[in-house]
Amino acid sequence: MEHLINKNLSTIQISGIRQFFNMVSQYDDVISLTIGQPDFLTPAHVKEAAIRAVEENKTTYTHNAGIIELRKAISSHVKNKYQLTYNAEQEIIVTVGASQALDISLRTIIQPGDEVILPGPVYPGYEPLIKLAGAVPVYADTRENDFKLSAEVIKQKINKNTKALIIPYPSNPTGISLSREELKEIGKVVKEHNLFIIADEIYSELVYDREHVSIASFDDLRPHTIVINGVSKSHAMTGFRIGYLLAPAWLAKHILKVHQYNVSCAASISQYAALEAIKNGENDPEEMKTAYKERRDYVVKRLKQMDLEFITPEGAFYVFPKIPLNGKNTFDRAVQILEEAGVALVPGDAFSKHGEGYMRLSYAYSLSTLEKGLNRLEQFLK
Repeated sequence: MEHLINKNLSTIQISGIRQFFNMVSQYDDVISLTIGQPDFLTPAHVKEAAIRAVEENKTTYTHNAGIIELRKAISSHVKNKYQLTYNAEQEIIVTVGASQALDISLRTIIQPGDEVILPGPVYPGYEPLIKLAGAVPVYADTRENDFKLSAEVIKQKINKNTKALIIPYPSNPTGISLSREELKEIGKVVKEHNLFIIADEIYSELVYDREHVSIASFDDLRPHTIVINGVSKSHAMTGFRIGYLLAPAWLAKHILKVHQYNVSCAASISQYAALEAIKNGENDPEEMKTAYKERRDYVVKRLKQMDLEFITPEGAFYVFPKIPLNGKNTFDRAVQILEEAGVALVPGDAFSKHGEGYMRLSYAYSLSTLEKGLNRLEQFLK
């Protein structure tokens, strides 16, 4: 009966990141630099808040949009941190991770036949959600623009079917971010063609050399924009599955309908943990950011010593070097490095065809692990 299922699923595969990660587990003595999972523990005060919520029997359904205390905390946080003004009651929805926020946003704004522009290479989680919403993903090749999605690159992909633009920054897999001026130029194109923006800013707390600027902070772009964020990366809370989205009230009320019938609400215990993280853990990401920056600088130094081509990441915890393929495709070359060097990097074609020839290295690992992995990689390349 397989022919009877949703036809959109026929072109969707399990994430290339996960496919390769699962392969790695079959090998012994491997240094894996593959997964974007913070290697820090969830802060103790956050875990204690989750335990208290259980003990106080806060285990029932919540408001569909999330407990009001959490939405108010998010409202204050984005105001203080990113100069964003969103009403807690009407413009903030607490979601099951940033992934669900992306899904319900796309299903709200997309109709069959619409096109959604996204940068290539890019995190592989966007394309399936676009297709499941009935739209067509359109990749804008950013390789000749230092992996940055620019106004000029976007213009080349716009047509009468273009409905939305996904801007993930800092980016997975490249670590590239966007400046205020670059966002402003993109905004001009968005307004000219009356497009939606989905701004995935889940790594906003991990920008190293300057402040993160949200595209929704431009008053004229706020009506076009859905901001996606959460606590997974900032507070090492990936398993709690709490994200949130910010959108104008007229749009948020429609997104809430999809959210309501999709999950009812995010897990109550996780919401109380997130409340503690955002309200009383504003400085928690600083320790992590300092460590990631130190690791980034170490990895950049080592890759330069190997004469590899790459763009220095500005945020997140990834770098995307170009690896000599020696006549192989990227996936087979990654397998060869895995088998012969005992180090695992994610093949770049997992991030669209525009990642061919590159590999993603995650530095969400200790310096000692990074040193061992890079020693092996350097020896292999020699």
